[in-house]
Amino acid sequence: MASRSLGGLSGSRGGGGGGGGGKKSLSARNAAVERRNLITVCRFSVKTLIDRSCFETIDDSSPEFNNFAAVLEQILSHRLKGQVTWFGYESPRSFWDYIRVACRKVSQNCICSIENMENVSSSRAKGRAWIRVALMEKHLSEYISTALRDFKTTRRFYEDGAIVLGEEANMLAGMLLGLNAIDFSFCLKGEGLDGTFPAVIDYTPYLKFEQSSDSISSDEEELRTFGSSDSEGSTPENVGPPLILDENTWFNKCKRVRQKYQLTLEQKGYLEELLRLRENQLSESVSQNKILLQRIEDSDLAHKLEKEQLEYIIVELQDQLKSYQSLDQLSAEVSLSQASLDPSHSQEGDGKQDSLNFIGEGKEDTPSLLGLCGSLTSVASYKSLTSLKSNDCLASPTTEITSPGLTPS
Repeated sequence: MASRSLGGLSGSRGGGGGGGGGKKSLSARNAAVERRNLITVCRFSVKTLIDRSCFETIDDSSPEFNNFAAVLEQILSHRLKGQVTWFGYESPRSFWDYIRVACRKVSQNCICSIENMENVSSSRAKGRAWIRVALMEKHLSEYISTALRDFKTTRRFYEDGAIVLGEEANMLAGMLLGLNAIDFSFCLKGEGLDGTFPAVIDYTPYLKFEQSSDSISSDEEELRTFGSSDSEGSTPENVGPPLILDENTWFNKCKRVRQKYQLTLEQKGYLEELLRLRENQLSESVSQNKILLQRIEDSDLAHKLEKEQLEYIIVELQDQLKSYQSLDQLSAEVSLSQASLDPSHSQEGDGKQDSLNFIGEGKEDTPSLLGLCGSLTSVASYKSLTSLKSNDCLASPTTEITSPGLTPS
């Protein structure tokens, strides 16, 4: 008995442990399904917004936008932590408190302007105003991606299992990027900013039920049986209004498809014209590039020729400079030879002068030596005359008469 009781106790404990594990797996499954549902509905709402923007302007009265705003608010509020007060109580918190802190790093953000809005007082209303302003500025995806990159702040505001902490967060920023192509027009004083009521998602536009062929045939048989059980005056014409409604819906769909086709056709013509213009600009730029390359080649050739000419001129100038230096050395030697002459060598200088004059009379001077010979003869003759006068070497009549060794004849 004791063994049975112990076995039953252990079995009950094991069953309790299994129940705890089942509860954990069930809660994890529910959290995963909830995250997947919100992300899927968000993707559908973005697509419906883009489709609706092709036909009309998106504003606060658009049901597609109201549904998208509700979905985004639910995603940003998923498993959001409450704010703990000084007394230990946890008060609810809005997603605006997280956005206000995590999106400060966005350049030219609208956080301060929304904080200073007079007609928006509650935190939830400020969050809804931020969604509208970010959509009009076409920066909603940038805000979300910047906030998700700040993982430390996100971890501080959200609990484990939140969408913004999971892998679905990367998909969220990518989905919101398509909304930058839409021009939104919102009034920040409307009823959509009322923060007293939570946002409710309408799932009916995204639900689609496809009926099988067997089910359709059974429905037709049931309609026939109902028609036969009625009075004789009853006819299958009672099924007419649904068919008319279906025709109206199909007509509206065809009209929308036609409008979309016309818009796409106009966009195609615009893109073709733009492509043609770009091709013309490309061809013009290619031709201009060829002309510029030819000019560069011509300028390079001209520069090479100028360089060769300058090098040739430099060589000529160097040769002339060497010739001038040799002439300077020759003139220096001549001046030294003139300075070395003295009065004792004056007669020799006169003889040399006479010989030079004789040589000059007998032979014509060459142009290269004409100046040099003239300078030498003039300077030597002048110095010989001055030396003779200074030394009184020339014979005079008075000296000849007064000399004692001589007597007049």
